[in-house]
Amino acid sequence: MGNILKNSVGTVKGIGKTTTEQFGKLGILTIEDLLYTFPYRHEDFRMTDLTETPHGERVTVEGRVESEPTVFFSGKNRSRMQVRLLVGHHLVKAVFFNQHYLKDRLLTGMQINVTGAWDRGRQTITVNRLHTGEQTDFEPVYSLKGIMHQKTFRRYMRTVIDLTAQDIEETLPREMLEVYKLPSIAEALEMVHFPTKAEDVKHARRRFVYEELLLFQLKIQGMKKLRKEQEKGLVIQYDLNLLKKFISTLPFELTNAQKRVVNELCAELKSPLRMNRLLQGDVGSGKTAVAAIALYAAVTAGFQGALMAPTEILAEQHAELLANWFEPFGVTVAFLAGSTKAKARKELLERLEAGDIDLLIGTHALIQPEVQFHKLGFVVTDEQHRFGVQQRRVLRDKGLNPDVLFMTATPIPRTLAITVFGEMDVSILDELPAGRKEIETHWLKEDSLLPVLQKMEKELRAGRQAYVICPLIEESDKLDVQNAVEVHAELSNYFGGRYKVGLMHGRLSPVEKDQVMREFSEGLLNVLVSTTVVEVGVNVPNATFMLIYDATRFGLAQLHQLRGRVGRGSDQSYCVLLANPSTEEGKMRMQSMTETNDGFILAEKDLELRGAGDIFGKKQSGMPEFKMADLVHDFKALSIARDDAERLLNSDAFWTNDEYATLRGRLEQSGALTDKRID
Repeated sequence: MGNILKNSVGTVKGIGKTTTEQFGKLGILTIEDLLYTFPYRHEDFRMTDLTETPHGERVTVEGRVESEPTVFFSGKNRSRMQVRLLVGHHLVKAVFFNQHYLKDRLLTGMQINVTGAWDRGRQTITVNRLHTGEQTDFEPVYSLKGIMHQKTFRRYMRTVIDLTAQDIEETLPREMLEVYKLPSIAEALEMVHFPTKAEDVKHARRRFVYEELLLFQLKIQGMKKLRKEQEKGLVIQYDLNLLKKFISTLPFELTNAQKRVVNELCAELKSPLRMNRLLQGDVGSGKTAVAAIALYAAVTAGFQGALMAPTEILAEQHAELLANWFEPFGVTVAFLAGSTKAKARKELLERLEAGDIDLLIGTHALIQPEVQFHKLGFVVTDEQHRFGVQQRRVLRDKGLNPDVLFMTATPIPRTLAITVFGEMDVSILDELPAGRKEIETHWLKEDSLLPVLQKMEKELRAGRQAYVICPLIEESDKLDVQNAVEVHAELSNYFGGRYKVGLMHGRLSPVEKDQVMREFSEGLLNVLVSTTVVEVGVNVPNATFMLIYDATRFGLAQLHQLRGRVGRGSDQSYCVLLANPSTEEGKMRMQSMTETNDGFILAEKDLELRGAGDIFGKKQSGMPEFKMADLVHDFKALSIARDDAERLLNSDAFWTNDEYATLRGRLEQSGALTDKRID
């Protein structure tokens, strides 16, 4: 792009200091920022035929004033003004509320254009806009937060578009513009900011959506290409016979999905390319077993392994389980957490550095500087989204380019995962072990609590346990705690000392939360009331009942994760959603939960209902905040952009032809082609 686009908006003729400051409050610092501040909608001011317009619709008409305006006042500064208009052959009333200052401007016989709500029965238009000056059929509306008037903003936009028309460098090569019938960058900017017909906005949007998605795909695929070219990994020549023997001793048969993913991991361990893989699988799909097999493969080749989990109780459960599986094979498993005593910690770190520990499992304590491995070859990060990029990198850097596996139990729609996490390879466990019972899920109105508690007590009498989830209320700690305390008190009173009810809320320290969770997992508590999300992955097989209050406050993904805390044993489990949804979307969420236990199906539904930003979180790695594109609604364009990006990156022309220079420049600006190590 030409240098003029990088200039401050204050350099534009007519934009002074005050206006520059106003633009700054809107995040608009440069001319380029202004050009790429797109309207969030367009007002349609095309003329309406009143004979075909149903009652209540918004209309725009041109008419002749047939009477002097009459004004009625009611209270201070409240007014109702009406005037008769001849619209074609229709004589209608135009009503203006609190706009009596227009009275002297509406002269009999003059032609005016108005927009408002059409009352077909009364033949009346309630006017919300009187058009003055030059009128366009389509008017852009920008998100200006009350800082600047729309009309003023559009005037400055007109100025900069005229000023920069010759300076905007085309990003997309001619072949793409022709193949996809897309407007040039200059044409698209004119179309989106000053459309003359509805098709203009559609054409401009197609162009900007494709451009954003192509750049996104070039970036993440460029990062992947760079990593594979520059980051040579370890060649882990594992002992296949030992690996087969280990798998045969596991207390269950691997699912076909687990076998497929194990084969993917083993092939990558032997490859000289560094593994950078995301393993996603639904609750109970067996991710831990897959990770254990890959960790053991690394150990048989003389390397050490590390597994990092977000909470101490989850890390400890992993350590106990894997130590039990590995014991017959002489694998030394150690556990490290913040609570590890100083003497034990010192001894553990010495053994780790000497190579006497094969597998270290723990929390973020693993990334502390004094933790040094002898020969780290394989790193697993469980619930990877709970750690920052820097934390994940620190653990990886404790070895010489070790293979890295990230695991998540948050189902991401199959169609989206490979595209969004394009810089990683993605493995999906989409099959549950045979014999796993589906969790019976019921949606009941909030006045149905008594029969729910009776069902819960039936489970408790059978020696089982229950979770009760209370949502956060308006993100307030005080209200959050009060809500939980009230529910805790109500349940304690209801059970009358027959069962012990525990409480976990946002004001407990991590140590206190861990203690409550530990008491529940050890069976010392029968019921756990919690306002925070019960830790993903915590395994309490004896818990068979979950009650979720005010379930509409949770998204589908959250509800599914919560439900996954039960159904982990051999007994039938139940989940009850108490909710009075006020919207169709809320009703659909509740209905979807009762229809399926498949997290991937629910993730697809959640994506449809809420959009990608809510599924991944706005700052989730790999999730840019697009100006125009939407990963859900523009998925077809995303697929095309992904294929085009792959083709371009693998072609000589992209790297050498001048036609692609601007596109290459944008890619270089993104940092995707630097020699920095990629996560």
